[in-house]
Amino acid sequence: MSKLLRLFRRATREEEGITGLETAIILIAFVVVATVFAFVVLSTGLFSAERGKEAVYAGLQKTRGTLELRGSVIANTDGTNVTTLVFDMANSAGGEPVNLDPAATSNKVVIDYRDADVNATNIAWTVAWLVGDADDLMEAGELAEITVDVSTQTLGANEPFALEVKPPLGGTMMIARTTPAGLDTVVDLH
Repeated sequence: MSKLLRLFRRATREEEGITGLETAIILIAFVVVATVFAFVVLSTGLFSAERGKEAVYAGLQKTRGTLELRGSVIANTDGTNVTTLVFDMANSAGGEPVNLDPAATSNKVVIDYRDADVNATNIAWTVAWLVGDADDLMEAGELAEITVDVSTQTLGANEPFALEVKPPLGGTMMIARTTPAGLDTVVDLH
């Protein structure tokens, strides 16, 4: 029995080195897991930053194509109803060129008309260039006069209405006005 007891004591003394080796392996495993976790966190952060940059650039592109109203809206009437609405339009500061060809079939500006009784989409309009370079693109520094045919809409006196000018890129330009109580041949709707 004493032989067995000595053998047992010797076996328990020799296990101290194994415990240190196991601890070193566990520490190395923790370092490897922490390294992998740090790599995943950094990769996710870089991916998120790239996605954020793409979103900012997409927003900038959308706002760069925005048109703006220059001056008043003029209503031409037949004495009873408005026949045409005329307004001047330009690109906003830093805006991208916008196709102002009313005959274009794609990538064109669409004008919608709305009042209390009518919601008409893609109504007829024409363009006359006041300042431009003889192409159909509204570019920086150019000014176009837009004439919208509303003769089929029966827009009379003292009626609110809205025009929505929708370029292919950029924000929609809203023009909301009310006709006066008395209609002259030419009315400035401010």
